[in-house]
Amino acid sequence: MRRTVFNEDHEAFRETLRAFIEAEVVPVYDEWFAAGQAPRDFYYKLAELGIFGIRVDEEFGGAGIDSYKFEAVMYEETARAGVQFGGSGVHVLLGLPYIKMLATDEQKKRFLPKFVSGEEMWALAMTEPGTGSDLAGMKTTAKLSEDGTHYVLNGSKTFITGGVHADKVIVCARTSAPTAEDRRFGISLFAVDTKSEGYSIGRKLDKLGLKTSDTAELAFVDVKVPVEDLLGEENKGFYYLGHNLASERWGIAFGAYAQAKAAVRFAKEYVQERTVFGKAVASFQNTKFELAACQAEVDAAEAVVDRALEALDAGELTPAEAASAKLFCTEVAHRVIDRCLQLHGGYGFMNEYPIARLYADNRVNRIYGGTSEIMKSIIAKDMGL
Repeated sequence: MRRTVFNEDHEAFRETLRAFIEAEVVPVYDEWFAAGQAPRDFYYKLAELGIFGIRVDEEFGGAGIDSYKFEAVMYEETARAGVQFGGSGVHVLLGLPYIKMLATDEQKKRFLPKFVSGEEMWALAMTEPGTGSDLAGMKTTAKLSEDGTHYVLNGSKTFITGGVHADKVIVCARTSAPTAEDRRFGISLFAVDTKSEGYSIGRKLDKLGLKTSDTAELAFVDVKVPVEDLLGEENKGFYYLGHNLASERWGIAFGAYAQAKAAVRFAKEYVQERTVFGKAVASFQNTKFELAACQAEVDAAEAVVDRALEALDAGELTPAEAASAKLFCTEVAHRVIDRCLQLHGGYGFMNEYPIARLYADNRVNRIYGGTSEIMKSIIAKDMGL
């Protein structure tokens, strides 16, 4: 199918990125996998490549390109190579939208130059041990001091990707009690310095997949957060979260599509080389039919994410559309990757093959950013049901 979402600039970026991955990531990726995270200094290399500054205004050291299409290329190229860029994805996809939308001019001058250079890596802390997808039920609190100079932060967060290497974390906390009419009222967002007294990193979580991204538990005990580091208005945090979830869910959808596309590539290459009963596995009708069916699903997912990408760039992607894209593409990826692993036989279960890692990495797509069940609820509500 003819694809129109990318232009010559995107394709030039793709070539540069592909060469970078081959030179800087592939040779050491097994070491990252064994260590359970990418090294901190790798993020400086991404910064030098310009990854962090694409959507940042030029006055702060960025390229000033208001588009997610370069990030889309990054999803495709990392999946194609069977690698990840550690926990750096949350820095751009999750952290940047909040800074751009909520930060004051003074905050942007403080935050964005170091964001672009990789000197300060950002993460987003929403989920708590006892709440999961129920963000309105969060217990972490931020109480304004008597002299009004700072907030006192207490509580804990879990499943925080990028939490080990983060220098700044956008923490969601209750500044007021929920009302009888709106239990989502009272949540605020703060840019918290991880070097603050009382801030601590708990366990680096041992995940099924996404082994090279650092994911951690965080704890806050009387952490002082200057009032100058409140993002946006007090008590409106839930609205801000809802506004930016569309771009986050698009990112998960596009990443899942890219993984499915890569899985077909891995399986096609494998069955062409592997022989059984004296014949290439690719020569059997079942193999051809399985890969053809997978390709058809990938083509459909590509159309969905490309349409969502155009809407996102135009500022028109609705929460329901983002939920639909995430639900569809993550379910497609689940089916496709499973079938492509099956075509590898026993070798598909070995971590030395990218399909095995892809299988584990993909599973979380139907959980984080809102579970598939939450996506269905959003879509149903938009349907008037």
